[in-house]
Amino acid sequence: MKEILNKLIGHQLLSREESRQVLVDMARGSFNTSQTAAFLTVYMMRSVTTEELEGFRDALLELCHAVDLSQYEPIDLCGTGGDGKNTFNISTLASFVTAGAGIPVAKHGNYGVSSNCGSSNVLEFLGIRFTGEADFLRRSLDEAGICILHAPLFHPAMKQVAPIRRELGVKTFFNMLGPMVNPAFPKYQMVGVFNLELARMYGYLYQNTEKTYRILHALDGYDEISLTGPTKVIGNTVESVLHPGDLGLQPLQAPEIYGGDSVEAAAGIFLNVLQGRGTPAQEAVVCANAGMAIATATGSSPRDGYEKALESLRGGSALKAFKKLQALSA
Repeated sequence: MKEILNKLIGHQLLSREESRQVLVDMARGSFNTSQTAAFLTVYMMRSVTTEELEGFRDALLELCHAVDLSQYEPIDLCGTGGDGKNTFNISTLASFVTAGAGIPVAKHGNYGVSSNCGSSNVLEFLGIRFTGEADFLRRSLDEAGICILHAPLFHPAMKQVAPIRRELGVKTFFNMLGPMVNPAFPKYQMVGVFNLELARMYGYLYQNTEKTYRILHALDGYDEISLTGPTKVIGNTVESVLHPGDLGLQPLQAPEIYGGDSVEAAAGIFLNVLQGRGTPAQEAVVCANAGMAIATATGSSPRDGYEKALESLRGGSALKAFKKLQALSA
């Protein structure tokens, strides 16, 4: 690690292979906490290159405990986090709405590091079981239409650095990697990113895969469709800007999608939305994101996807999927 750190301190870049090897060694516990923290800190002070990100991704996928869910052709809805906006758990709620609309979901997630409450925090609080057992995950998809893939159970490298990330308390390049390393290798992927540079990088990396994907970045900084303004959308064959009006909606204000100050508050919002007691703004932003996921998986328009998402949420299908997963977890 000393050699790598000296190279980085000297403002040099790592090759794809060097990046891969560093993370492999990190997962094996070859570095002490100070070395690991120093390595992570470098990438808080400069952007990761596409080649470095590829190498980091290669390492996590090489080491991950893969689970075969290909028979379901699932979609993953995942954000990088790290946008500093502290919204409620929009992509997690959108995952259940998508499942309620009949689209299988393999939701990859983790505890929050730079925000109050990540997807795993709120799901754990609400009694959802985290496991790497393939039979349970398949049963979840069969009966609830959704399964939860808690990242540390599948990625040794993430587990190794988790305490350091928590102590640092700020976003690291692991935020960028999360959506790229779903251990189920889903056929469809909808991912939100915290800046345009990363959106372009994701687009470059995803175009060399067989995934059908949509990459989202709200131009006012959110890592999802926020409806507070226009959202950049990059896909296999499309690059566009989505406006709230395209879905027949009015723009929202940032306080309308705030996530609260605790896991308890986030869980309260989560249940209110699923039970039909959310605010119109909360319902709209969840269904806008679920609608884009539905459109990604079915090839329909975002507007048609949005209408299907509304049906899932208002008709109780999303809540039914959640309650079934809760029951399976008991």
